[in-house]
Formats: sequence, structure tokens, C-alpha cells
Amino acid sequence: MASVNSFAVLEWIRKIQGEENIDFLRELVRIVAQSLIEAEATAKIGAERYERSEERTTQRNGYRSRPWDTRLGTVELDIPKLRKGSFFPSLLEPRRRSEQALTAVVQEAYVNGVSTRKVDDLVRALGLDGISKSEVSRLCKQLDETVRQFKERPLEREYPYIWLDATFPKVREGGRVQSMAFVVAIGVTDTGEREVLGFDVGTSEDGAFWTEFLRALKERGLRGVKLVVSDAHLGLRQAISEVLTGAAWQRCKVHTIRNVLSQVPKKQQSMVAAIIRTIFAQPTQEAARAQLRNVVKQLENKFPKAMQILQEAEDDVLAFMALPGEHWRQICSTNPLERLNREMRRRMDVVGIFPNRESVLRLLGAILQEQHEEWMVSRRYFSLESMAKLKPDRALLAPDAVLQK
Repeated sequence: MASVNSFAVLEWIRKIQGEENIDFLRELVRIVAQSLIEAEATAKIGAERYERSEERTTQRNGYRSRPWDTRLGTVELDIPKLRKGSFFPSLLEPRRRSEQALTAVVQEAYVNGVSTRKVDDLVRALGLDGISKSEVSRLCKQLDETVRQFKERPLEREYPYIWLDATFPKVREGGRVQSMAFVVAIGVTDTGEREVLGFDVGTSEDGAFWTEFLRALKERGLRGVKLVVSDAHLGLRQAISEVLTGAAWQRCKVHTIRNVLSQVPKKQQSMVAAIIRTIFAQPTQEAARAQLRNVVKQLENKFPKAMQILQEAEDDVLAFMALPGEHWRQICSTNPLERLNREMRRRMDVVGIFPNRESVLRLLGAILQEQHEEWMVSRRYFSLESMAKLKPDRALLAPDAVLQK
């Protein structure tokens, strides 16, 4: 078992000798926890700081701060960052913080749409005293500040790829229930990790709302965007053109095929879909364009409306093929967002009607934050080698794929 850093302990002793009001136990907990984190990072790296070792697999690359809630209060810990791979201490892994058992159960129950009475039953099942409705409300409101900080955090990396989409919760506002647009942006960093970039809720998915949302992302630091993947919503496309000037737009391949097939009789949809898929099986963008034109020529007499949709979508639905082939499967559609959308819709079905917009942000924001933290400790979405092909000195994007103002 790793020993506590003796220098840190000595420094702590000197500190408490000169201060009367310091919280001794909380500071000691911080020192012990920080030492355990450093020891675990050393074991993963294979070497101490500045140590030369044949077992070394990577290097430290600074720290990121993370609050750790204990029954002694909140302790600020420094989590080592690595040049290659990712590191997250087992001490802080989700659902392993016994210090937060009560709060975690209540908040998790709330996030899952469980009623106050059932929350009380859950708490009693743990062998703890029951909990009142006011206490549930107080604990749940703690999520608001956490979600707000996550939602407004600075975006400090470059994000070559971003995906945009919306779901539609039912919200009570102004004495009536209406569907509102909950918009989400996820992205991949220049080193290949996925992140939840932002989210918001508005009365409708119009161009003004999307424009405001994208501008807020840029104000927080969004930069380096090469490709934006979304459906063909007109307001969204206009917002991308206005705010993310110079980025290419990829029209979701899955949605495009559905739009084409909607103009084909049901009995013949399987055949037409198989033919359309040959376009995306081509090895290059030029070959895909040629195949698309062949398909249009082959089927335009039988299905003129369907082929018109396909022909008009040529530039947008094939934009992804101007980027590294290793990324094509993930960047050709909004599928990377679909799992998140399904989970959010499942939770929304439990709630039914949200009492206000704040409750939407609290619930769905907590779900997105949880997903973001899971991505932080999982493997890269794209390899470092493939992301290196996106360097500015390589002209990857076709001119006709770039959206103009």
C-alpha cells in the first residue's frame, strides 16, 4: 500500500501550528487522498515524476481540479492528466463514494424520475432514517449548481467534429403544456476524446434559438471545427453557416436515406435502399459522387421525387468523405447522439410533463454530465494517429463542402 507523502504531512503540521481555524480532519483527508491518487497514477504510468524507467508508458501532462464531497466537507483534489491515454482515480469512480451514499441515492432516484415516497423507501432500505419531501427538494437542488457549472464550463480544446440534435420534452409553462426543444452538442477533441459540449432548452427549434446556442458555445471557447453533423433542419443549417463559418456541414446519412425512401412505394423500398448504399461503399468521395449520379440516372424515371432529394443532397451527404477514412463510419450521421437521445427520452417518459424549464435542465443536464464523465475514463473515440491527419497543413475539406454565409 502506498505511503502518505511525508513532505505534505510536514507542511500540513506547520500550517496548523500557525492557524487556529483550519479544519484539521478535512485537510488530512485531502493529503491522504491526494497521495493515493499520485500513487495510483505512478502505477499506471510506470514511473515516478521525473523518473527514467523502462516500464514508463506515458508522461504526466499537468493536472485538472476536481471537488470531492465528503462528510467533512468539499475537498479539492488535483487529478493528473496524461499525454497518452486517460487516468481517473478509482477513489473517485462513480458510485464508489461511500461518503455520499445518502445524497447519491436521493439524487440518482430523482434523476430517474422516482417519486418522493419511493425515494423515502429507498433511503429506509439502506438502513437509514427516512427523508422528508423538503429534504429531497433541498438535495435535488444541489444538482442545479453542479449542472450549471458543467453547462457553462470553458471549452479549452479544439473540436474538429461536433454533432447537433434536439429532443422534445413536454413542459408546463404559462398555464399550458407545450413541447420544447432541448438541444445538445457533443464533440471530439483534437486528441480523439468525446465530450458533451453544451445543451439548452427553448420554446422551438428555430434558427434564432440554434444561432444563440452556437454563439454561446463559441463564447465559451469552441474552436477548430472542421465538420458539423446534423439533420437537414433549415434553421439549424442557417445557424451553422452564420456562426461556424468555414466548417463543413454533413447532412445525416441515415436521415437522408429515410427522406429518399419516403418517396418510394413500400414494396420497393428495400431494393432502392440497397442501391443507395452502394454510394457510401465507394472508397473515395469522387467515386461516391459518380455512383450517386449513376443511381439517380438509373432510378429517376421510376422515382423522380426520391431521386430529386438524393441529387440535391449530393454535396452535403458526402461531405464526410473528404476527411480521414478511419472516421467515416462515425461522422456520416448523427448516430453517435442517438444513444444519448434514447436515454433522455426514456427518462422523459418517466417524468411525463416537466413543471418548468429548470427541471428539464436539471434532469437532462445530469444525464449528460454523467455520460461526459463516463467518456472521460473510457478509451479514445478516434486514435491519435488518425486525428493527426486533421492538421491545418493538410487540405482535407473539399471547397464545395464548405458552407458559405
